Amino acid sequence: MLLGQLIRRARLERKIPLVQLAERTGLSRSLIQRIEKGDPSCSIGAVFEAAAVVGVRLFDADRTSLANAIQANADMLTLLPRAARAPRIETKDDF
Repeated sequence: MLLGQLIRRARLERKIPLVQLAERTGLSRSLIQRIEKGDPSCSIGAVFEAAAVVGVRLFDADRTSLANAIQANADMLTLLPRAARAPRIETKDDF
C-alpha cells in the first residue's frame, strides 16, 4: 500500500500522466493503476520498475516511520489532482 502511494504521489508531483509512465516502464496502464492502488498481485519487478522511473527510494524505513509515511502520503494525495495531464503543445501556424 505505501509503495503504491509513494509511486502515485511521485508521479503526480512530477506531472507524469499515467499513460506516459506506462510507456516509460513498458507496463500496461491498468497494471500501473493496480500498482498505485497497492494490489498485492502485481509482480515486484513491475512495482520496482515504476518506483525507479518516478524516483521513489525503496529501502529505508522502520515500522513507525512507515505508519507515519502512509498517513502523510494519504493526506498529500487528497491535496493533489486525481490525474496528471501532459501540457498541450500549441501549434504555431503563423507562416
